Amino acid sequence: MPLIINDEYPEKLFREDGKRLDGRDLNELRPIKMEVGVIKNADGSAYMEWGNNKIFAAVYGPRDVHPHHLAKPDRGILRVFYRMATFSVFDRKRPAPGRREKEISMIVADCLEPILFLELYPDTSFEVFIDVMDADGGTRCASTTVAALALADAGIPMKSLVSALAVGKIDGKKVVDLSGIEDKAGEADLPIAITWYNEEISLLQFDGDMDLDDLTEFLDLAKESLAKIHQIQLDSLKSKYVTLKREEGEN
Repeated sequence: MPLIINDEYPEKLFREDGKRLDGRDLNELRPIKMEVGVIKNADGSAYMEWGNNKIFAAVYGPRDVHPHHLAKPDRGILRVFYRMATFSVFDRKRPAPGRREKEISMIVADCLEPILFLELYPDTSFEVFIDVMDADGGTRCASTTVAALALADAGIPMKSLVSALAVGKIDGKKVVDLSGIEDKAGEADLPIAITWYNEEISLLQFDGDMDLDDLTEFLDLAKESLAKIHQIQLDSLKSKYVTLKREEGEN
């Protein structure tokens, strides 16, 4: 059952039975649903539900760069626009993009650029629009994951997908996939993204208290869960084409 707490941090983040407040084990992901091809007027699109997070991503391109002085003669450019709906959080958010949204836009773009063959598209741009309709912790990781899926749906040449996840520490215990309340009330938060063609880290941020041994354990813990997320991405892409083939056969 979704846990919704409005600006109130509980004293303990584990139940008496040892499970987290939302009923998960330490290494258990929140329920994840992904779907591609959900926005018909976009070149590629994807939708994700990750716990209480609900996020759309739409891709447009390649197309002309505006303003023109931003164009690069030897490669295309990737621009990401991360936005949170005013109703996506408890306290109504200002409609104008804030510093955090601009930061996450830049982070997602930095994660995605290494997997794209932008040198094939000089003087053009790809634009990714990410809209968070409901936010509950880990939106930068979920947005990176769903944006990669939308790029794949657009048919843009890619080296691999990117998957992202936040791991952390709550009440002294290491857990995967922090929820919103765990992110705010926990002791450490470590968002991680991985590019699968070379299994290298493309995002690593940190907030909280942790030593070097903790970091090694967190990376091992994250990789196992990231592999599960990657498989969900692959399955959602395959599902679209299985459905199209079935519909073609029926016609």
